[in-house]
Amino acid sequence: MPKTKTNTRPWDPARYLESDEDVAAYLDAALEEDDPALLAAALGDVARAKGMTEIARETGLGRESLYKALSAEGNPEFGTVQKVIRSLGLKLRISA
Repeated sequence: MPKTKTNTRPWDPARYLESDEDVAAYLDAALEEDDPALLAAALGDVARAKGMTEIARETGLGRESLYKALSAEGNPEFGTVQKVIRSLGLKLRISA
């Protein structure tokens, strides 16, 4: 029996972040994992879904720098995270 070739492609969460509710749920799930690298990567996914070039323009940060900082290997400064969150129209809140 001949083997069939299966074509796959990497799963990209940015393709599925279509609404504000999707974004909020995705970032909440990343926060629950208590992993800074995962949160940075999730924020990067959201930024890519919204348009990294536009995010770079709104934050005044370089597009390439944002890609690097908002990856699983990145380590963004908190100021960068704040700027990206603000440019996405999101708010960071703390609750007890």
